[in-house]
Amino acid sequence: MNFVEIIKVIFYGIVEGITEWLPVSSTGHLILFESFWPMALSEEFMEMFRVVIQLGAILAVCVLYFHRLNPFSPRHSEKEKKDILGIWVKVIVGCIPAGVLGVLFNDFFDEHFYKWQVVAFTLILYGVLFIVLENKNGEKRPRVRSFRQMTLPMALLIGCCQVLSLVPGTSRSGSTILGAMFFGVSRSVAAEFSFFMAIPIMFGASFLKLIKYGLHFSAPELLALFLGMAVAFGVSILAIRFLMDYIRKKDFKVFGYYRIALGILVVAYFGIRALMGA
Repeated sequence: MNFVEIIKVIFYGIVEGITEWLPVSSTGHLILFESFWPMALSEEFMEMFRVVIQLGAILAVCVLYFHRLNPFSPRHSEKEKKDILGIWVKVIVGCIPAGVLGVLFNDFFDEHFYKWQVVAFTLILYGVLFIVLENKNGEKRPRVRSFRQMTLPMALLIGCCQVLSLVPGTSRSGSTILGAMFFGVSRSVAAEFSFFMAIPIMFGASFLKLIKYGLHFSAPELLALFLGMAVAFGVSILAIRFLMDYIRKKDFKVFGYYRIALGILVVAYFGIRALMGA
């Protein structure tokens, strides 16, 4: 792997690390990035790489929230351990819809919906929904301000919203955060629940992609995979901290406007290419 390809992998990891957690759609960014600067690796590898690189981002959540999510830590009281186990139960319940439907239909959605037109439409649609929901909520005090107040049926409903992320351009974090806020969950709890649900979902998706691809990697492929994961891990640490600090002070409308702008950019770029016969 030459120097230019290494730089591409680093940029790929940066894009993944930022867009996996901000509700702006990693797919929308990656489809543009790959169009401008495609990597010199097989499409079969890239199909697996787009998913497995997310393990680096997931490890960032595990590191940042290790104590918060560890029910066996001696530093926790019995009540805190019980609360943590309750969070895990809600995370598992929330992951059931996406886990089942993802296994059954993920390849179908990738094959039939991984198109710039779909990505542009969902970017703009969910951008508008974020703005509308934030305007509707205004300064209204959310009903659910802690995980203890979140019920299992509510966790399941939020998990159903996560299924929408099977459509490229939707954004897994975007669909879950938007759904949680619609059901009355505070911004911070919605974001953290989205982070926590990503752990089993992405580990499972990565495992399935690795099994499908096989474990016969060339040296450049191994380098690309581990370097991309390492960069995604480091950038994700910063992105998660930024998002949690940001939403303590402000709302999600800026991400809605950003999604709309990106969706228009996708339409303009690919529309011009289609007109030029590229």
